Amino acid sequence: MEIERLYELYRTCSGITTDSRAAGRNQIFFALRGPNHDGNRHAYAALEAGAMAAVVDDPALSGEKIVLVDDVMETLTALAAFHRRRLSIPVIAITGSNGKTTTKELLTAVLSRKGKVQSTFGNFNNHIGVPLTILNVPDDAAFLVVEMGANHMGEIAALCETAMPTHGIITNIGTAHIEGFGSFEKVREAKSELYRWLGKNRGTAIYNDDDPVLKPIIGMVDKIIPYSFPAGQELKVNPVESDDMFLKVSASAGDSKYVFGTGLFGTYNVDNIKAVMAAGLLFGVPVNEIIDAVAAYVPSNNRSQIVDTGNNTVIRDAYNANPTSMQKAISSFAAVISDKKMVILGDMLELGSESEAGHAAVIRQLRNLGPLTVVLVGPRFRKASGDFTSLLFGTSVEAAEWLASEKPGGYTILVKGSRGMMLEKVYPLL
Repeated sequence: MEIERLYELYRTCSGITTDSRAAGRNQIFFALRGPNHDGNRHAYAALEAGAMAAVVDDPALSGEKIVLVDDVMETLTALAAFHRRRLSIPVIAITGSNGKTTTKELLTAVLSRKGKVQSTFGNFNNHIGVPLTILNVPDDAAFLVVEMGANHMGEIAALCETAMPTHGIITNIGTAHIEGFGSFEKVREAKSELYRWLGKNRGTAIYNDDDPVLKPIIGMVDKIIPYSFPAGQELKVNPVESDDMFLKVSASAGDSKYVFGTGLFGTYNVDNIKAVMAAGLLFGVPVNEIIDAVAAYVPSNNRSQIVDTGNNTVIRDAYNANPTSMQKAISSFAAVISDKKMVILGDMLELGSESEAGHAAVIRQLRNLGPLTVVLVGPRFRKASGDFTSLLFGTSVEAAEWLASEKPGGYTILVKGSRGMMLEKVYPLL
């Protein structure tokens, strides 16, 4: 089916889904193939559940509501790009090694003070998630915020071809996914694909002008809005001391000065806050509304999330980890005042040749901290720990078993590790 005809069908549907189990009435089901599944096998089930059509690439399937295409993934991407060309709203792309999801959620909260915002759901920031985000933009949306993740060269460029951002933010460039990229230089080259696309398409970069890693590549973009001077006024954001673990910041925009608390943990979130304040001012959100939105934001996704369990105070920051984010989290945790402190750290994955050095750097950092209980989970930390005094477990299940017998109480606990280590298994024991 031609994209124009499929688009006419799309305009009459109630939504797009790639999960036959979630298919609702009048939705279009896209039967994607993956390494371990074939969505074509569930096309009829989606139709029985109420879907108005199933887009498939298996010629063996037929029926009135079956739409046969050469490649379902390519069709989904093409349909999203076709729809994107018909949107006349700002599209802000966010990528980076750390902080992109928190920045995306904060920016969604800020821009919502100005109008309806469609943004990436959760961490659905890949070649599937970005088209679905675009195709679920409501007609009355005022902004589209698209998170872009990548672990190989060319992925950000491809996502830009689909989302066609008018604005872009690179939160930072660190050591995430080095295994896929090969080196830090390749990571920087991959993330800069966003700047390159903006430069070629007259887009605008909202840019951390205090970041020395970004300065050599910002020249790819002609239209630049620095964090420190958006919308014709100077912006400053700094952490301030607080009586509790929640991040507190001071901010000045022009002649206005503010001090406010947040629901976030860690001074590393200051740059994320500055990014969304700069973007908010650029798009005309009053500074007091920006601050209200940031202050009201409560994380719920295992990122910089502080939870009082009744037994302990737990900092849940275990959605993902790399040496940069791990060391920043530990530094912020070191400043926390508590009689009993514990860190539960899981291996950092996808570091390739940098894995050994990255884990060793974290162990060196831990050696220089004051008294605390250190729980390390995974073979990489076990190898790096050497003679460092710590509790070592091969998996999160083993760590959970120890916690079940130990029953720690009265601790302040930082939990951080790569998603693949599944450290969320320890949460019920804390």
